[in-house]
Amino acid sequence: MACACGHCETSKVKTAANDGPRAQFGVRLLAARFIVASALFAAALVISFSTASPFLSRSLFVASWILAGYRVVLNSIRNILKGEVFDENFLMTLATAGAFIIGQWSEAAAVMLFYNLGEMVQESAVNRSRRSITDLLDVRPDTARLASDGSIVHPFAVPEGTLIRVLPGEKVPLDGMITEGESTFDTSRLTGESVPRDAMPGDAALAGFVNGAGLLVIRTTAVYAETAAAKMLDLIEGAQNRKARAERLITSFARVYTPIVTFGAVLLAVVPPVALHLAGITPIAGWASFSPWVSRALVFLVISCPCAFVISVPLGFFGGIGGAARRGILVKGADYIDVLAHAKAVVFDKTGTLTKGVFRVQRVEQAEGVGRDELIALAAIAEWHSNHPVASAIRAFASSEPAFSDGASVDPERIADYTERAGHGVALSYDGIPILAGSRRLLETGNVSGIQPLDKTSVGASGTAVYVARGGRYAGRIILDDEAKEDAATAVAELRALGVDDIVMLTGDGEDAARAMAAKMGITEYRAGVLPHEKVSFFESISEGVKKRHPKGTVLFVGDGINDAPVLARADAGLAMGAMGSDAAIEAADIVLMNDRPTLVAGAIRSSRWTRRIVMENIALSFAIKIGFLALGAIGIATLWEAVFADVGVALLATVNSLRARR
Repeated sequence: MACACGHCETSKVKTAANDGPRAQFGVRLLAARFIVASALFAAALVISFSTASPFLSRSLFVASWILAGYRVVLNSIRNILKGEVFDENFLMTLATAGAFIIGQWSEAAAVMLFYNLGEMVQESAVNRSRRSITDLLDVRPDTARLASDGSIVHPFAVPEGTLIRVLPGEKVPLDGMITEGESTFDTSRLTGESVPRDAMPGDAALAGFVNGAGLLVIRTTAVYAETAAAKMLDLIEGAQNRKARAERLITSFARVYTPIVTFGAVLLAVVPPVALHLAGITPIAGWASFSPWVSRALVFLVISCPCAFVISVPLGFFGGIGGAARRGILVKGADYIDVLAHAKAVVFDKTGTLTKGVFRVQRVEQAEGVGRDELIALAAIAEWHSNHPVASAIRAFASSEPAFSDGASVDPERIADYTERAGHGVALSYDGIPILAGSRRLLETGNVSGIQPLDKTSVGASGTAVYVARGGRYAGRIILDDEAKEDAATAVAELRALGVDDIVMLTGDGEDAARAMAAKMGITEYRAGVLPHEKVSFFESISEGVKKRHPKGTVLFVGDGINDAPVLARADAGLAMGAMGSDAAIEAADIVLMNDRPTLVAGAIRSSRWTRRIVMENIALSFAIKIGFLALGAIGIATLWEAVFADVGVALLATVNSLRARR
């Protein structure tokens, strides 16, 4: 069976992040046991070198052995009763009990004593990795201040849509939208971003953000259990239960390896003396003939303990997940670290992922016989019920125009037959007159006459064009653009530096707009005019091409919207923008980037490769030292003291190395 001892249990690595105080008490208890057991061991050594009775020194050795290793013995008995015989507990109990039988009192106690030291150091290492997550998640305050009367309540009791007041220096208790005040936010706990973020009316405020010097009034948009911080906690706790391929292999290996070495030790104790007797080399003279070989078998058992494998591998992955979380990269499972480490291609959604998703109207081009204000009004009517970023930009632009500020408005009661066609636009009637607004394809399929070609030589022609028609006649178009994120080009460059040469952008924009945006970011391959339901098929065709060139490579997808969720689920690993991304995208994704910066994609790959390298180092180190000492133990060169190093020492080395993953 796999190792199931106190400090080898992978369940300890999977302890929930909010168990910190209990875990710290456990480390202190281990330390106290180690100190007392060490004192008993030291006293036994002093007495054994004196003329005092051997009975006293042996009793102290046994007392030290019991105090340091009673949990190992109890676990061994429990597991045997469950039918799980061959584990670390069984090996340690059998080896040390055998050492007592052949008179190696100090060696037997030393094995358990150093084993206790290994427990203490490894539990402390797990706690350090756990604290990096606990500190990250200690972001939600316990109180919320109501704006209506200033009363203080628990955030759990605040319903969605409530106005709350956040004073300077306080944490935002619930996700919401700023309605009054200006300030800055420290978002480092939640997103890993050290630069303060400006906070203005209309901006989003997430639970855990720390308010700067201004007084803010926020309208909540989520209840306590649905805040970004709560979701992040759920993601991380879930991540601890997903094993990487290396972890699964080590667990499977331990189940085969442990019984093999146990039977190997039995054969080592019995076969050589019998073979020597049958060959006429040495006669069997009772226990004395078997004692040296039994001693070698006990050494063999101690050395063979698979603790270094079973604890260091999950601890390495756990440390990597914790270190990434501190930088705003939430990996939902250790298996995705392997996927990230082998990434050969990244496919990006454009809007909201590589761009800010905030459209601005560049130009209004009305058809002959249509007034500018008339075209703007038609577009605002068409986009009145849509939640698309383009629709929001058109409504905001219309409300800023003098014609609207002078009293012109949209009457929603006059809108009928509203239909939104994903990736195409909207169709409706206003006062019984049909209106279309969206792509050129939408108007063409609606048999609209008089559509004018886009002037590709004009300024801003590369933007997104919304075509508008009324009563079957072309009325004009509104051209908008979307601004690239500041670090989008840097993200592409960093990915290429990591050897990810296949970088593709998917967008529903037209060819000209897609080409211009891709050129700004240094992306040479893109797909324009991609409809939401076509994203999966486009991604699959890209993935097939990449894997023909790189059979062991993986393909990542990065997105943020509801329509990205199917592709995020289909990809080898899906990465979602967590700060402003949709709940559907975050749920479907395997990795969540909390500060929405594209450069975190390269950061996630670097972190995963670093973590995987450390895990492979631990496996190689453990195998090399274990095999070497097993050979030395079999031929009688290594003693129980060397066996202690081979077991506990290797485990400690691997544990210390695993802590580097937190960097």
